[in-house]
Amino acid sequence: MGLSWFSIVRLGLVQMALGAVVVLTTSTLNRLMVVELALPAALPGALVALHYGVQISRPRWGFAADSAGRRTRWIVRGMGLLGLGAALAALSVIVLETRFAEGLALSILAYALIGFGVGASGTSLLALLAAGAAERRRAAAASITWLMMIFGIAVTAGTVGALLDPYTHARLMVIVAAVTGGAFLVTCLAVAGIERRLAPTPPQPEGAPFMEALREVWAEPKARMFTLFVFLSMTAYFMQELILEPYAGLVFGFTPGASTGLSGAQHAGVFAGMLLVGIACTGFRIGALRSWVAAGCVGSAGALGLIAALGPMGPGAPLVPAVILLGFFNGMFAVAAIGAMMALAGEGRERREGTRVGLWGAAQALAAGFGGLLGATAVDVSRSLVGADAPAFGLVFTAEAALFLAAALMAMRVMEGGRMAMRAAALPGE
Repeated sequence: MGLSWFSIVRLGLVQMALGAVVVLTTSTLNRLMVVELALPAALPGALVALHYGVQISRPRWGFAADSAGRRTRWIVRGMGLLGLGAALAALSVIVLETRFAEGLALSILAYALIGFGVGASGTSLLALLAAGAAERRRAAAASITWLMMIFGIAVTAGTVGALLDPYTHARLMVIVAAVTGGAFLVTCLAVAGIERRLAPTPPQPEGAPFMEALREVWAEPKARMFTLFVFLSMTAYFMQELILEPYAGLVFGFTPGASTGLSGAQHAGVFAGMLLVGIACTGFRIGALRSWVAAGCVGSAGALGLIAALGPMGPGAPLVPAVILLGFFNGMFAVAAIGAMMALAGEGRERREGTRVGLWGAAQALAAGFGGLLGATAVDVSRSLVGADAPAFGLVFTAEAALFLAAALMAMRVMEGGRMAMRAAALPGE
């Protein structure tokens, strides 16, 4: 038996839990370091880059999932590592305020654990979806799970933003403990018994080592070209991740709670964009995937230009609507790219779904770390050269917009024409 629609939604709860925990470390804790502790933006940028960098291990997790077939075990273990890392990361913010060296060491450990947790849990989850979902359901399964992840991010960011004011260290630790504990419990309940309903995956034969499997996947032209596209587009996607909330605080006077709520508003826009593309493509078969990807990239570039243009206006400028617009076009791009990824995961050599997903996940993680660190470092350099916050941030947002335009051009060249992967997204009963 393949995964039912109900089982796919249950696995979407795991993706929702992942997003809920990760958003704390990439938005709330980042803002506290830069604004409240007055640390250089490059520091949280480097820490988030570390958490992405260790995810280069994703292909190895995917290969292990292909080999053993015990994917839910690694999903739960990964979520446990992620929760522990997030709790230590919150604690490190408190330690950094008075003991920088000890706080930095704790931060490095915490973000490494976060990276390993996301890699183990996320890759095993996607491998389970790619291998367990019927071909006609794969792209729809990707849309469902990612929509649920964005929902978890948006709700968590908005709720944490409301609960965090007035800020205290104790309040921060209580919130983080509640989010991480709840995410682990949801994960355990969501995956319970799912794997037993699937056809068992026989162990890989002897003599099929990891590097051989990776070379086999890299030799596939579609897999190789899609990996390069993922790296470029995700670099553009993540450049603003670590600088948007500091931008809101430094230029527009947002409080910690308000800037965290801004992240929630952005992810609400992402959710709306994903929902639009999912309904249009899956339900009504409107447009080709590459057209949606390109439109999302171009729209994201325009929204970033608008955000940069609002800087000179300062407090009172309509930053929130512009950020929602950015999220909307980001969501359009992301869900179309994810649909293509899930469809491509099942193409090529059999029983390499996890390895392919891991390869693309590693490309995404490296690009996310590189993009986040690039954006944060560029802001520090621009602020030192320009001497003013608004134009310094504006330069970086403009550079990110240019990368999105380049990604749109690459999408039109790399992705197939027609309704790529939409046949795999048939609705129930079709």
